[in-house]
Amino acid sequence: MSHHAFIALGSNLGDRLTMIENACKELDKSGKIKVLRTSSLWETKAMYVVDQDKFVNGVCEVETSLSPSELLDALQAIENSMGRVKVVDKGPRNIDLDILLYDDQVVSTERLNIPHPLMLEREFVLRPLCEMIPERSLPPHVSFQGGSFHYHLTNLPRLEDSISPMTPLAPDIPAITVLRSTRDTRIMSILNLTPDSFSDGGENHEVDDPKFKKTIKSHIRAGATILDIGGQSTRPEAVPVSSTEELARVLPAIKLIRSLPEAKQVAISIDTYRADVAREAIEAGADIVNDVSAGTMAEDMLSTVADLGCTVCLMHMRGTPNTMNHLASYPDGVVETVGRELVERVRAAEAAGIRRWRIILDPGIGFAKNQAQNLELLRRLDDLRHFPGLQGLPWLLGPSKKAFIGRITGVKYANERKWGTAAAVAAAIQGGADIVRVHDVREMWQVAKMADALWRV
Repeated sequence: MSHHAFIALGSNLGDRLTMIENACKELDKSGKIKVLRTSSLWETKAMYVVDQDKFVNGVCEVETSLSPSELLDALQAIENSMGRVKVVDKGPRNIDLDILLYDDQVVSTERLNIPHPLMLEREFVLRPLCEMIPERSLPPHVSFQGGSFHYHLTNLPRLEDSISPMTPLAPDIPAITVLRSTRDTRIMSILNLTPDSFSDGGENHEVDDPKFKKTIKSHIRAGATILDIGGQSTRPEAVPVSSTEELARVLPAIKLIRSLPEAKQVAISIDTYRADVAREAIEAGADIVNDVSAGTMAEDMLSTVADLGCTVCLMHMRGTPNTMNHLASYPDGVVETVGRELVERVRAAEAAGIRRWRIILDPGIGFAKNQAQNLELLRRLDDLRHFPGLQGLPWLLGPSKKAFIGRITGVKYANERKWGTAAAVAAAIQGGADIVRVHDVREMWQVAKMADALWRV
């Protein structure tokens, strides 16, 4: 018989993120516990014993055939195998796994209490639970029960420092914290290695190493903290190349970037909708998979990303680059429909084993959208950020030099659409974008700095 349980995840020693991700892997490897989905991860100050480093906390929902006491044994075995040493109660630990809920059961023994007796006073438990089961309540026969988890969260005393979900990008780069109003917008620079790029006309296709190194270094000096490498054009009516050709373009570039000391604190994103390209790129040193199809164009893309354990950007698109322009009908409204369809892709990603803290979203400006729809998405990005099921996830926007900007400004050539792009980037940041994907790094970095000063307060 299978049971559903919610397990709290916590760490404040060592590489906290890796500890939590390894613990989830161990749960899956046990054979009798399956992680169904996770919350975001939240960084919080320690409670009770406050003289210790900040914790990273989250919650996972699991399916298990184990009884409550057997599940506790399994969790403690995982903690022990990961080197946990309990020095002081509620003190520092490299990994902490607690059973919060187990079906609707109440357990009260010397060893185990379910529901967890302190969960309703802990924001670092209620926040992740409210991402997953906000309207659920404790079993009615629990004496301290009263109201939903969302109710209890809203009635906690307000913390001096607000907490935020965190989305890792790469080992040496600070995580994105989407709820911190003072966060910096990240600049993702576009490095297309195709001969038919709509913006640069193949400027980086088959260039020699010295020239490409110079380009990379200039983008980093200009403010890029993410380099987006693409070996397959996704512009309308682009002719697909084989995955072999795509890999031949992107792998040398990734290896070259990884060889540069200047790129140590830069994340590499691989812009691909192919699972085999994603795998080889990540194994060569890339950090993020940026999939314009959100896993719809390759059956094994989401499972591949889950296996790699990397961060993924899921972009909204319909059809393929060759058919998307004929699929821009949104009778229920573009914001509402994009939100609903992205919720479906997030659920598919979670079902494939991708952790929620590893997901970035992109509304797909210019992909299966007409001019009015692109503008509405830019105007109403904040509505998407608060769409049910998408709250707390970071957003990437890529309006740079796109055709709708040319139509509005009357600028025919893509490489001359800098000023229109600047306005779109500023609008994206005002709406809450965490990452902007751009061609003109230096200029858009300046736009982002100014926009951050205006709206990131």
